[in-house]
Amino acid sequence: MSHESVPHEILDPVYDWTDFGFDTRQVHAGEFEEPAYGSRVAPIYLSAAFRFDSFEESTRRFGGEDDGQIYSRNLNPTNEVAERRIAALEGGVGAIVVSSGQAAISAAILSIVGNGDRFVSTSSIYSGTRILFGRSFARFGVGVDYVQDPTDEAQWEAAIGPDTKAIFTETIPNPKNDVVDIATVARVAERHGIPLIVDNTIGTPYLVRPLEQGAHIVVHSGTKFLTGHGAAISGIVVDGGTFDWAGSPRSYAGITEPPAPGAKSVLETWGRRAYEQFLRGGIVNDLGPALSPLHAFLLQQGIETLSLRMERHVSNSRAIAEFLSTHPAVEYVDYAGLPGHPQHEIAQRTLDGRSGSVFAVTVKGGRAGAEIFIDSLRVFSRMTNIGDVRSMVLHPATTTHLSFTPELRAELGIDEGLVRLSVGIETVADLIADLDSALAAVSAHLEGTR
Repeated sequence: MSHESVPHEILDPVYDWTDFGFDTRQVHAGEFEEPAYGSRVAPIYLSAAFRFDSFEESTRRFGGEDDGQIYSRNLNPTNEVAERRIAALEGGVGAIVVSSGQAAISAAILSIVGNGDRFVSTSSIYSGTRILFGRSFARFGVGVDYVQDPTDEAQWEAAIGPDTKAIFTETIPNPKNDVVDIATVARVAERHGIPLIVDNTIGTPYLVRPLEQGAHIVVHSGTKFLTGHGAAISGIVVDGGTFDWAGSPRSYAGITEPPAPGAKSVLETWGRRAYEQFLRGGIVNDLGPALSPLHAFLLQQGIETLSLRMERHVSNSRAIAEFLSTHPAVEYVDYAGLPGHPQHEIAQRTLDGRSGSVFAVTVKGGRAGAEIFIDSLRVFSRMTNIGDVRSMVLHPATTTHLSFTPELRAELGIDEGLVRLSVGIETVADLIADLDSALAAVSAHLEGTR
């Protein structure tokens, strides 16, 4: 076998890891035997394209009958390790890595929703996603309708119309930590015969697996917890392989209809993997949000320690949320794991109270109090991003939500005193001491203004 060529057969996993535990799968799933030198770690294949073994093989691959390597824009051996690994952790039939979380959301939705179509989203989602929907999607002729309370079936019925092609939501929204009952939303999707797309960036498959609760497609910003170190940007789309594309009352012609007379449809060719293959050969290939193999390698390396990091993220967050909830300079803590939070019951039932490590705290004194609090922190980094091993802090009203109208910010609960925390894996006593010192500065300011 030529060392220059990497036939697709060697990319089959060494073992079927389905029956192994989460920690084992996050280390081993998706790996393959490297034929040249026996490297234990999957190599970084910095190659734009790949040789074909024969004329026939090139024809089959371009015809969509063989999912082997053609060009790194849509498939790369390094990337495929990360794809198979996250698919194994989420319980999907396949996955595609792309250049960012925004690219993953865009590809997942735009592959099935086009000009003149609409989709429905829960209102409380990442600000960048709302901006994407309201700005770029609108330019493409794709409309979105929002549901304020995902537990209210009447709101869903009012939002879903004959041109609705998908539902989008998040497991743990940012920054309010107002967790969503995915099973409830999945029942709505099933009732209307439309696919449910869930962003599980903050939940991660370690805390919650949306496909097990009825979702059909899962997206991630791999930049965050999956990679975990703030060093590389990536996105992932996972195909659950469970949506009935042919049986839906809506039209998904790209998947169900032949691309040419006499040809097979993507669904006929690939069955449960139809969406993954349609996405890979369609919008991902066409628009080109390719992930660098180097970033795929860092993503795969990060996944290997996901469970260990998430345990510390969550335990630190719980301790910090409890500390903040009793501090006299704090008005409110948006952490669903705490009693009194509006989604506490959902968090207990679906997450065992472990509602991630991205949440908000509203300090007293409004914007001035938030500014003093943020500028007084030493261990927490003042920066955008979440899911890093480092703890981070940001003021949403003047950063991520700055472009929103005051009315929309009020509707979303983004107050002037609200501060977003992304809790890292540092020593929790140091983090609490840092927060306590910053809150003492807020208290001193409040005393001085009386």
